[in-house]
Amino acid sequence: MSILQAIRIFLFYLLLGTSSLLWCSLSFFIAPFLSFPRRYRFINVYWCRCALFLTRTILGIDYKITGAEHVPQQPCVILANHQSTWETFFLSAYFSPLSQVLKRELLYVPFFGWAMAMLRPIAIDRNNPKEALRHVASKGDELLKQGVWVLIFPEGTRVPFGQVGKFSRGGTALAVNAGLPVLPIAHNAGKFWPKTGWGKRSGTIEVIIGEPMYATGTGPRAIAELNDRAQAWNEARQREMGSLPATQESDATPVA
Repeated sequence: MSILQAIRIFLFYLLLGTSSLLWCSLSFFIAPFLSFPRRYRFINVYWCRCALFLTRTILGIDYKITGAEHVPQQPCVILANHQSTWETFFLSAYFSPLSQVLKRELLYVPFFGWAMAMLRPIAIDRNNPKEALRHVASKGDELLKQGVWVLIFPEGTRVPFGQVGKFSRGGTALAVNAGLPVLPIAHNAGKFWPKTGWGKRSGTIEVIIGEPMYATGTGPRAIAELNDRAQAWNEARQREMGSLPATQESDATPVA
């Protein structure tokens, strides 16, 4: 890493941290008096747009979107691969209002966590997987009925660029039980914003939004089939972007 790049990264995190502290502090006095859609825009959309602006102007990381026309009018379950922090900024700003699954401990982080608590997140206890699944199902269904997008990273954690984690069925189960589709999204953010370390690379992140996917029925088989189809789509798009070797085989059924 060059000295210039190190300076840019330091400046980026300095401005990102400062803006987060100031914005979260301001939110305590304004957000509680706003309706939830306006509160979400005030706290999350505007700050995440600021984060994307800093990413583009200081780090030289831009993005391009393919398939924006596939986004349905009615909010549903978003299934996206997880490689970095960048996609959290992007998806939180692009879909509004949106709720996502996160570790319950994050809500205890001063300022940041307190502001997040006002955004109706699906906070889970990772030490209790069965209870976490039940909470995602009940809270997620409630939010979908209220017209809130629900973001699920089915890999469960950030996965290094060039790899794909096994998709869990929680997101597709939520969609099938709610009678809604899943909206698949693939990206290669980890190529420029790696999972580990402070290093960043300038470039353009590709974001591909697929057509909504519906289950072919109900019950466990339909959930599993939809989940396999969503993972196969994601892997196929990542191979097209060069994120995965073209010859890499998948356990999921390939789709066009």
